[in-house]
Amino acid sequence: MGPSKIAGLLGVPARAAMLWALAGGEALPASELAYRAGITCQTASYHLARLVEARLLTVEPCLRYRYYRLASPEVAHLLEDLMALSGPPPLRDRADRAVVDRLRLARSCYDHLAGGLGVALTDALDCQGWIELSERDYRVTPCGDAGFSGLGIEIPVLRRQPRLFARRCIDWSERRPHIGGAVGAALMERLQALGWIRRERATRVIRVTPRGRRGLWDTFGFGTK
Repeated sequence: MGPSKIAGLLGVPARAAMLWALAGGEALPASELAYRAGITCQTASYHLARLVEARLLTVEPCLRYRYYRLASPEVAHLLEDLMALSGPPPLRDRADRAVVDRLRLARSCYDHLAGGLGVALTDALDCQGWIELSERDYRVTPCGDAGFSGLGIEIPVLRRQPRLFARRCIDWSERRPHIGGAVGAALMERLQALGWIRRERATRVIRVTPRGRRGLWDTFGFGTK
């Protein structure tokens, strides 16, 4: 697509606002992009389809949602250059920010960990070579087989379960992936059994215990609040 057509696409304020909302590398659903840009979901869907067609955005399905992100670092650089000249477009903040803040540090997502804790744990598993990306989900490496076993999780048993093995889920608050499926569920169950985390009664909020802070640091090399 030529420069003039790209300029025409970005000349629409709603499109520029939605692209700028994604400039931090997050993946967001159409409903939130519509809210941030101050337009209806129907209008946002039209604009997003144009941006995907122009290869400025990519779309990734996750359960019943479709998440959008910038298609490449080059698109991010283009946005930076444009906004340096014109200034960033106005964006609305989330209306439910107070509720989100209570959940984004750590929470349960069905039967696995999500929020900042779930994403940090997934990043640590990846950095230590326990898991690696395989198409759109994760696979456990031979190193991970040994690591999980040392933690008390037997990967061969999980492989035989009739469910997704190591699902890559996009976290709705962090907008980055966390691990779900049988592996994610086993991790959450094991961390609870070890006394590293506990769930607040009648909520999805997860709290990391003092023992858990030590265990997470010793085992995975990251700390929590």
